[in-house]
Amino acid sequence: MIKVLEIGHIVAGPTAGLILSDLGYDVIKIERPGDGDIARRLTGSSSGAFPFYNRNKKSLTVDMSSEEGKKIFLNLAEQSGVIIDNLGYGAMDRLGLSYEVISRRNPKIVYLSMKGYGKGVYEKRKSLDYPIEVHSGLAYMTGLTGKPMRVGGSLVDMSAAMFGVIAVLNAMFEMRESGVGKYIDIGLFESSVFLMGQHIATYQINQRELKPINEEGFAWAIYDFFPTKEGRSLFIAVTTDNQWRDFCNGLELGVCNDVSLDRNEKRFEKRDMLYGLISEKTSKIAIGDLMNLLEKMNIAFAVLNKPWDMLADPQASAKMVTETYENRPIRVPVTPTGGLMRGNPPGLGENTDEILQNLGYSSKEIQELKAKGVI
Repeated sequence: MIKVLEIGHIVAGPTAGLILSDLGYDVIKIERPGDGDIARRLTGSSSGAFPFYNRNKKSLTVDMSSEEGKKIFLNLAEQSGVIIDNLGYGAMDRLGLSYEVISRRNPKIVYLSMKGYGKGVYEKRKSLDYPIEVHSGLAYMTGLTGKPMRVGGSLVDMSAAMFGVIAVLNAMFEMRESGVGKYIDIGLFESSVFLMGQHIATYQINQRELKPINEEGFAWAIYDFFPTKEGRSLFIAVTTDNQWRDFCNGLELGVCNDVSLDRNEKRFEKRDMLYGLISEKTSKIAIGDLMNLLEKMNIAFAVLNKPWDMLADPQASAKMVTETYENRPIRVPVTPTGGLMRGNPPGLGENTDEILQNLGYSSKEIQELKAKGVI
């Protein structure tokens, strides 16, 4: 099993470690003695961060600013295939544990560096998920005019981690041929700019500024919430002209042969009229009956849910695992690549003794390192 050393906190680094752990890698979370990952102390709306991002990992506490700590880390790095570095700019360099130092000990190491900004004029600038959303235009497109909004999940952090893992897997494949590892530079900013690529291109094509997406409107004429008989709303997405014909006939809208509505771009110009016409029909249909009708027509729809509704959703809940955190069972999603429950989120330093013993440290040496505050 390939060993991964995760030096990260909160979301980006731990997400990369989580994905690799679900793929079967042996992930060791490197944490500062006494403190550990900041996510361990998060409360309120972020209480679930640590247990979600850190199952299937081991925790090793080590003070890497000490000489003994550096030695432990480098010994581990010699036995590892991947390092995830999610610390601030230059932090590992200042510790004397740069990629250059590590790769001299282990030329095959694949080193994933994830910072607020990748190499470039901003590379030294500290940042986080939401400031990056603001900088890249994501918060503008998500919000309303004059009111930028944060995405409801840590999309930028997690996207950067996914791009990082893709690059890691590619580098591991190349390393099998070349015998040489690689340094991978992933920025949260660059990841978020990539997510905004469609809007950047649209601006250049249309030669005008766009409103936030929820004001500008989407490309589809029928792409909205519609009322049902019970007063509940159902989101309906009609995205092709063939779907429109099926949808129109199925709901008996009475305009199915209107050539001024036969193409999406024509319907888009009349979307306000269509919304009223469709709403009049759907408001008289029970939501369950409407869902069955749409499913038969192979048209996309969705009921508005809250995240915790997924615990009872038959599709979502079937792809969750049960872990124990703070002496209580909780259900969390596996990564879309799949994954098994191989271990609960570790207590701070829970696996320190085991990892050091595997490195050849005696029980006496481990106790001495603890007494010095190294581990």
